[in-house]
Amino acid sequence: MPDYSKLHDLISHRVTIEYDTGARVTGYLESCQPSTGPVEFITLSEAKLVDSKGRLMRETGQLVLCPNVLTGIALDEGPRGRDVR
Repeated sequence: MPDYSKLHDLISHRVTIEYDTGARVTGYLESCQPSTGPVEFITLSEAKLVDSKGRLMRETGQLVLCPNVLTGIALDEGPRGRDVR
């Protein structure tokens, strides 16, 4: 498993999180959770979401995300908001 605790040293720096698709998220690293040890979540300010073609998809004042390697996606429940009668 990668050592994500090194992210604590980057607080207040502008960072880029890159994904295998070429998409990336850039912003100022505001905090890491938990505050010590291996990092599971981070908070970015002035975050920009950029697609694999370099197009800016969204800007947001604050974004919480998990910088760890994705190991799977599972269905938790069915579609939201559907009225089944």
